[in-house]
Amino acid sequence: MIFQIFSAVIVTFGFGIVFNIKNKNLFYTSIAGGLSWATYLFCSELGYSDGTVYFIATFVTAIFSESVSRKISTPITNILIASLIPLAPGGGIYYTMYNLLDKNYDLALQKGVETFIIAGAMAMGVYAGSTIFRLYDNLKLLISKKN
Repeated sequence: MIFQIFSAVIVTFGFGIVFNIKNKNLFYTSIAGGLSWATYLFCSELGYSDGTVYFIATFVTAIFSESVSRKISTPITNILIASLIPLAPGGGIYYTMYNLLDKNYDLALQKGVETFIIAGAMAMGVYAGSTIFRLYDNLKLLISKKN
């Protein structure tokens, strides 16, 4: 597990360079990538379904990225986008297309649906993390108006 998490940090670092992320943002992005994979591995060990595992891993990464981006005053996309690379369902997309080209339509449909569920769970994880911070900001503003 340690090797996998370290590899996720290195992969995220590499994609951060490709995405032109600089300085401390690159460090935090790499840590977020390792966190995303560590959360994925932990939830997988607990026996959750793929959709749930990807949702939780993306949610934790979104919360971490939002916190860090506010702390260092940078747009969240600088941290979040590259940190989700270890979770990207590239294999599912590949096998969907491979099976389509191989005329194995049942397996292509199965892989396509699995990939769609993973991508949807990741989108919902990012949305849920962002919504929690938006609710926090609104609550903080409401409390400051009352005082």
